[in-house]
Amino acid sequence: MSNKNKGSLGEDIACNYLIKNGYEIIDRNYHYSKFAEIDIIAKKNDLFIFCEVKARSDLSCGHPLEAISLKKLEKMNLAIQNYMQASNLNDKPFRIDAISVVGFKNSRIEHFKGIYLD
Repeated sequence: MSNKNKGSLGEDIACNYLIKNGYEIIDRNYHYSKFAEIDIIAKKNDLFIFCEVKARSDLSCGHPLEAISLKKLEKMNLAIQNYMQASNLNDKPFRIDAISVVGFKNSRIEHFKGIYLD
């Protein structure tokens, strides 16, 4: 399975997890630029949640969240600001979460809330 396919499958698993936990999926793979993307935009109550998803088949190459750098989060924050402005949501509360998916059958999912503050 290619890395792109693993990423898409990981995002599908993360979306299903979020839905089961009461989140509404608003958008996926929102691109602000060639270098800034938001994997999942969700909403729970009046809070918008912007999720970075990292998936791995196993832990032999390290934990998935080790692949999220500060630079990645800064680019993601730019995409979020663009999304909020373009959607006229500047006054709405939001947070940035990370979801790790390990294994594509019987996945182990970890959801880290509020991982980045600007």
